[in-house]
Amino acid sequence: MAKYAKKIMEKNNVADIVTVIQGAVEDVVLPAEDFPDLTEAERADPTECVDIIISEWMGYFLLRESMLDSLIRARDKFLKPSTGLMLPSHTTMFFAPVHDEEERKVSVSEYTRTMGEWNEFVETTSSTYGVDMSVLGEDFDREQKEYYLLSSRWSELMPDAIIAPATIVKSLDMATCTIAQARGIAMGDEGSRFEFNVIGPDRSPGGAPVNNWSIDGPISGFAGWFTADFKSRTDEFARDTAPAIDNPAVLSTGPENGYTHWGQQVFHLPSSIP
Repeated sequence: MAKYAKKIMEKNNVADIVTVIQGAVEDVVLPAEDFPDLTEAERADPTECVDIIISEWMGYFLLRESMLDSLIRARDKFLKPSTGLMLPSHTTMFFAPVHDEEERKVSVSEYTRTMGEWNEFVETTSSTYGVDMSVLGEDFDREQKEYYLLSSRWSELMPDAIIAPATIVKSLDMATCTIAQARGIAMGDEGSRFEFNVIGPDRSPGGAPVNNWSIDGPISGFAGWFTADFKSRTDEFARDTAPAIDNPAVLSTGPENGYTHWGQQVFHLPSSIP
């Protein structure tokens, strides 16, 4: 990737401005000549000298397959503590119940089909070769349940699939969050306990819904997504010293914003809740 980035810089006549450094971000050494204000001792391994770190590190539902731990290590090593900016600056994870019966039934059907094929395999292996494979049945069943029924799936939900207001389950300030916080949501964490009040649509005499909830169907599971803010620092260490962002922006991967690369992660229930 680095060699292609260099070609792009050269083609666009900015190779004298943009320096491409190949290596793991935790291990690279910044070129001292780019930081003339450093002391002689600091120039050997420039640290805490970067004004802005911009990174597209976000994974599905923010933290799935993300690179946040590497970003935190780079921030702690390179970013100016009291004036440096992280972009995105803040991230928030949302969770809500959904109606998604068609896809939920697909997951159940795929699990059932796979187990049927396994049972046929065990019977054929026994009758044809005299080899009893049934001892592996419990382990195989557990693996298939984990894959088809207990793992989240990427989805592009329609806005009306959300059947109750979303709740915030985790918020991260990119200037101060820790590697421990980047690992996910643990029982006892703020936001790890929540409840939803699922209300079906109130209908007018003509049958049209008169509130925001238009689906009468059951709860198929839950969906998670995130937002990423690009705004000024809010932490107590730098909110008064870091440069202000005058035109903040937000990236949302929620269903109301249509397609994004991240979509939503849906956690289907084995059986729907009426």
